Formats: sequence, structure tokens, C-alpha cells
Amino acid sequence: MITRPKLVLASASPRRHALLEQAGCAPDALLPTDIDETPRRGEAARMLVQRLAREKIEAALVTLASRADLAGAFTVSADTVVACTGRILPKTETVEEAEACLRLLSGRTHHVMTGIAIANAQGTIRTRLVETRVRFKHLSLDEIGAYLGSGEWRGKAGGYAIQGLAGVFALRLVGSYTNVVGLPLYETMALLEGSGFPVRGTWGENL
Repeated sequence: MITRPKLVLASASPRRHALLEQAGCAPDALLPTDIDETPRRGEAARMLVQRLAREKIEAALVTLASRADLAGAFTVSADTVVACTGRILPKTETVEEAEACLRLLSGRTHHVMTGIAIANAQGTIRTRLVETRVRFKHLSLDEIGAYLGSGEWRGKAGGYAIQGLAGVFALRLVGSYTNVVGLPLYETMALLEGSGFPVRGTWGENL
């Protein structure tokens, strides 16, 4: 039996937590960070997610330094954005924002980009950028209205959750599905394993 070091998720996202749990790497602690996620002037989506993922993990490492119970832990952070027609779409908080996003995404291909950052027990950080292309069907006014009524769009990048009702809107997806959900599992596990974390250390515990 491999003794697994502790794993910290620098996020309060229930989707990221669930994905890590799905991969057999349930976080031992959540350390959401409070940083300004506003894009800098002229900052492209690819640069934004990489910068924010690193800033989140650096902030988490500062907190970890005072947590004796998490000494030697590995840390995961991520940031995901949706971009379409050169625009970075918001994490929608109002129905008006969500409607504008859905109208823009209707019948178009958009890009979902996630920056991942992993810190090992010594605080060495490794990063990766993952991009997925998603094409939506043409959405009718009734479809948009029904989805807005569901409330699923609240707090979601681009105004939708592909793992929910909006999955029926996706005509084509090229790349990582779990990236669109919020954390690309293949790339995250590869980074963790490359940093020395035993990603399969608990897979047989429930047998």
C-alpha cells in the first residue's frame, strides 16, 4: 500500500472537486483563493488562464506555509475561460449576461481554455495549458429561454454547463471533455504524476 501525500485543491469549485474524486485523487483540503481575475488590457485568453492558475497556486502556497496539518502536500489550481470570436466570455451572474453568451455561442465554434498549475511538496510549480473546441447548434429562442429558466448558467464561464442540460447543444467537441467541465483530467494527472504524486495509489482501496 502506497501512503499518499495530502492533496490540496486551490479552488472552491464543486466540479473540480468532483473530477479529482472521480480520478481517485479526492482533495484532502480546499484552499480557495481571492485574487483579481480581471483580464489585463490586451491579454489573450490563453495568457489569462495561465497567469491566473499560477497566481492562485502561489496564493495557496502562502497559506499552506502556516498549515502544519498540510505539510508536504501537493497543490492543484486551475482557471478556465470560454472565448468566442476573440472575446473572453464572463462567468455569468445575471440572466442578461447568460442570454448574451448563449446568443453569441449559437451556431458557432468556441474555445474552452484551462490553465493548470501543480505544486509539489517542495513548492516547485509546473503548469500546462489545455484547449478544447466546442461547436454549438443553432439555438432557438425557445431553447435559450428554457435554458435560462433552468438556472444552470449561474456562475458558469460562458453561461453554460456542458455536463448538464447544455450538453444537448454541443454538436462537436474536439479535445478534452473534462476540460470543458472545469479540469482536464488527463493533463492534470500527468502533471501530478510527473511531480511525484502517486495518482493511482488509492485505486484499489475499495476492492
